[in-house]
Amino acid sequence: MARATRTDRPHGAPVANTRRDAAARDGLQHAGRGHALRTLRHRAPHIILGTLAVLLVALVLAVFGAWHWVDSRLNKEGGWLTSAANTSAETWLILGSDERDGTAGGSADDTPGFRTDTILVLTKPKNGPSSLVSIPRDSLTQVDGTYMKINAVAQLSGNQALVGTVEQITGQKIDHIAKIKFGGLTTVVDAAGGVNLCYDDTVQDPYSGLDWQAGCHVADGTTALAFSRMRYSDANGDFGRAQRQRQVISAIVSKVSSKEVLGNPAKAMKVADAGLAAVTFDSKTSTATLIDMALAFKDATGSKGVTGSVYWSDPDYQVDGVGSSVLLDDTKNTELFSELAAGTHKAGTVGTLAENS
Repeated sequence: MARATRTDRPHGAPVANTRRDAAARDGLQHAGRGHALRTLRHRAPHIILGTLAVLLVALVLAVFGAWHWVDSRLNKEGGWLTSAANTSAETWLILGSDERDGTAGGSADDTPGFRTDTILVLTKPKNGPSSLVSIPRDSLTQVDGTYMKINAVAQLSGNQALVGTVEQITGQKIDHIAKIKFGGLTTVVDAAGGVNLCYDDTVQDPYSGLDWQAGCHVADGTTALAFSRMRYSDANGDFGRAQRQRQVISAIVSKVSSKEVLGNPAKAMKVADAGLAAVTFDSKTSTATLIDMALAFKDATGSKGVTGSVYWSDPDYQVDGVGSSVLLDDTKNTELFSELAAGTHKAGTVGTLAENS
């Protein structure tokens, strides 16, 4: 199994890329400057749902106490976790998957395979605030001496290599993964009866399909998905999109943990079925694991939590055969995740985008 390895070079230092031609054939190569903030094709990014963890708590603790019911509906998959040494905090890798296999959201020119459009690291320290930090999908990283964008690692080198790459960036052992597939967002939001979202600009974006009047509105599943997809009409590109994705996640968490859902067993069951059908977990995940995840997620997205993105030194770093990429700041990121794992980081927003806003 291919594994990601750290070198003395920063992420993205240009070297010979033996998989360059294969990457280009797979549609993974980007061309031209500025493409770190957008993609070669507009395709529906499969947005991460924080919903699942909270709805499971609602089912298990508030409504039914049905541990077996939940366990029987967990979709599990092996081959993700690495043999890295354990670290002090409990850490989840939450992925939005782009599996172009002819399912909804694909197109005729899509290449089969699994790509990660959204990458979130959820950290729960023994003491202190939990955190939810995103990694840009165009982040440049190295796997077995080959430089590539992180969203292509799973397709080119396997799921375990992707987990190893995230462990390399964060310096933390990934204990569990949750992979969300396309369509999950729309079905969960609709099952919950819509979510409240806010955006200051009026947008009519043909790529995502978002038609939005400035202000706050109750969004159905289709609108929430477009809200999460939109990047071409956002001055901050992929980074602005990541902020809106976190807003959608928080809105879903708030809605499915409300009395409107928890006080209605039929609606809670409907939301649970929609959420469970959209997620694949690592083979070690259990209902108890998801309860821990729910508590960490609510803490991270609350007023006392830590959210944001990793640090980068160049959002438009050019590498031959890879194109415009996000060059991560290894030193700052190692320090960041060390503090997050220790629970010593203060609450608030972190990352380069937060610093520049």
